[in-house]
This record gives sequence, structure tokens and C-alpha cells, in this order.
Amino acid sequence: MSENREVALHYVENHLPRFLEELKAFVRIPSISTESDAQVHMQAAANWVADQLRSLGAVNVALYPTEGHPVVCGEYLCGDEKARTLLIYGHYDVQPADPLELWQSPPFEPTQRGDYLYGRGASDMKGQLVAGLKALESILRTDQLNLNLRFLIEGEEELGSPHLGKFIAENPELLRADVAINLDGGILAPDFPTITVSLRGLAYFELRVYGPSTDLHSGLFGGIVHNPAQVLCELIAGMHDSKGRVTLPGFYDRVRPLSETERAELARLPLGEDYFLKTTGVLALYGEEGYTPLERLGARPTLEVNGLYSGYVGEGSKTVLPAYAMAKLSCRLVPDQDPKEVYQQLLDYLKACAPTTVRWEVIQHAGALPAMIETKRPEVAALSRAIEQVWGKKPAFKREGGTIPVVAQLREILGMPTILTGFGLPDDNLHAPNERLHLPTWQRGIRTLVYFFYHLME
Repeated sequence: MSENREVALHYVENHLPRFLEELKAFVRIPSISTESDAQVHMQAAANWVADQLRSLGAVNVALYPTEGHPVVCGEYLCGDEKARTLLIYGHYDVQPADPLELWQSPPFEPTQRGDYLYGRGASDMKGQLVAGLKALESILRTDQLNLNLRFLIEGEEELGSPHLGKFIAENPELLRADVAINLDGGILAPDFPTITVSLRGLAYFELRVYGPSTDLHSGLFGGIVHNPAQVLCELIAGMHDSKGRVTLPGFYDRVRPLSETERAELARLPLGEDYFLKTTGVLALYGEEGYTPLERLGARPTLEVNGLYSGYVGEGSKTVLPAYAMAKLSCRLVPDQDPKEVYQQLLDYLKACAPTTVRWEVIQHAGALPAMIETKRPEVAALSRAIEQVWGKKPAFKREGGTIPVVAQLREILGMPTILTGFGLPDDNLHAPNERLHLPTWQRGIRTLVYFFYHLME
């Protein structure tokens, strides 16, 4: 098998230029799932993925409609009933490119500068998806793949996968597999490979505070009408105490504490305060007392303000007392928190703290459960071996602060565990202007996945 693997790796080296050109073609499709007028581009991106699957020899490839954007599915059957079956997950949608004026090159015209490819989706996650597809191509063009594959490529991950759970529940046989391989991940640094073993969940809300029936003149009514913007600011300020802890009642009741072994594993990672100060550009770090930055990022829950709006925000001055104020709030959750319980905790806080001079409402948006990955599974061992063979060092385990809803959905609905991989970097500017992909790391990722698939066939 090792000789066959070397042939597949040689195929990778010979076809890297074409792999990159195909990735550029994918990035050129502005598949922004949040924009209502991007439907034609979403369809084009889904078709691009479907064509890629067909080129691999996948069968039953189809675009399945949802209430939102379509899901692309297909399967590759090796003919061996005893072979392991993998579900390969990815997404073809991307974040909006705004603010456009901060991009050094057009977001949907992939541009190579030095070792980086710049473009929206280059890293998150079109580059990661293409790495997986090209690793499979390199094996399938040179050898037999003694694995069964099923593919689940969605178009709404950047929306929180609102319709994916229903699709999974309605199509269990279409997706049935021993384990899922999620390519939407990353490593800590080009020279420090890692495997993600935990994901935080998400609870996302919109809080609206209403005062007068219309905007008022602040000179005529200021001082007798409670300003909704002031109320909103005071409510948000009260959601944390002086030690950085969230004050929603019961918020920490189900938080799974870190063991000493887990804290020691996180301490291995070369990301101290200096790294985060340099990466973020802030004057000082902030967070819950008693925890390191890495522990706060991956193992502790948060409540953040993602957006605020009220009154007049245009140029110059306008003395207005606004009729309403709005905030977007998100909580990153850790095992064993539940977004439905956090919603109730937010309501309980508002009922206790909001004044009677205003009316308020909470709108629920995205929600996802946190997830823990079984580190002793053979697939994790296979991935660890593959990384060590390419990087020359064993990977460290890390907890990811972000959320990938499908991981929890597959576990909840199908009882299917997920192995996380991917080769994005922390400074890839995900969701920000000038998103980029480090091409040497991406190429290493393709090689790693070749090793990984071969190890699964042993």
C-alpha cells in the first residue's frame, strides 16, 4: 500500500498548479448565502461542487432543495461491504465581503501575492473543501479506494445551517456512515499542526427595546421619556460582572469544568497573551478571571454584542430621542450548555432587570449545541499519524472557540461522530477583508489527507 500511496502523492505534486486554478475558479463564484439576490451564484457554486463529485466517479450526485439553499449530495461505493463508510462534509457558501473598500484586491477575483491566495472563501472553506476533493482525486486516479464515501456539502453554514437539521432528519439513509469527516477546520500555525477536539455551540439573539411610538425631539421630551438606547446600554452592561462572568441566571449551571489533564494539554499550545495582543491589536486582553486566554477561547462560554443600532447615526448632529434600540447578541456555549436553555436565561434576566418604562422583545436566530470529539477513535489516530508524516511532528489537541452546527446535528440526529480537520490558519482573516489562504500549508494539507485516507484503509 505504501508504494501506491507514494504514487498518489506524486500525482499531487504534478497537479498542484491545476488544483490551484480550480480553486480560483471556485472562489470567483460570489456564493454569499446571506444575500437574497445571490441565488444564481449559490446555484452556480452548488453545480460546481456537483461537477467535482461526478469527476471523482461519485454516483447519485444531486442538488437537494431546502427552504434555503440547496444541499449537494453524492456517494462513492467501492464494492466492499466490509469497507468503512465516511461522510465528507463541507460548505460552498461564504461570508459577505463588506467593507469592500478595505480589500487590497477584489474579493471575488482570487489574487496570489507571495505565498498567499487572497479572496473571499479562499480559506473558509472553499480552499479546505478543494483540498479534500483533490486528495481523493489523487488516490482515485492512481489506485483503488477501499472506502465508501458519502458527501454532504451545504450552502448555509455561514447562516448557522438553519435548514440542515431538517434535511439530515429527513434523509438518514442518504447520509448513513460510520463517521463524518469535517474539513472546515484549521491548525494553529504553519509549523504547529493541531487537531480540534472541541467546538463551542452558539445561541444568537436580537434584543429590541421600544419606547415612544415615534422618534421624538430630545429637547422637548428628553428627561421625561426613558430613552430606549440608554435602557439597552444599561441592560447590556449588566450582562457581565466585574470579573468578566456572564450574569444571566443559571448560565454556568451546566458548564463542564476543565480537568487538570485538559488544562495541561491546552498549556502546550504556543499561544500566550503576547500572541493574542499582537494578533488583535488591542491594548490588553479581557475575559473571565481565573482562566488563560486559550481556556477562555475554547472551554468557557461567552456573551458578546455583535451589533448595536438606535437613533440617528448619520453625519453631523440630529437631536433625536429614538423610538427603539436594537442589539445583536451571541453566546458561545461549551459542553453541556443548551441554546434553548440560554434563551430562557436571557428572558429571565430581562424580566428581572428591564424597567417598566419600555417594552422589549427577543428574537431567536441561530443556535447550535457544543460538541466534543472522541480523541481515542481510530480516525483521530489516523489523522494524527498523517499529520506527523507530513509535518514531522505530532499534532497537539486544541479546543476551537467557533461553532460548526452540523457537528452537533449529526451527533443528535444520526448518532454520528465527527472528526475535524482542515488547514486554515488563525491569521487567514476569516469573515474579514483580505481573507487569504497560505498555499504551502494548503499543499501540505492535501498531502496529509492522502496519508489520512490511506491509513483508514489499513
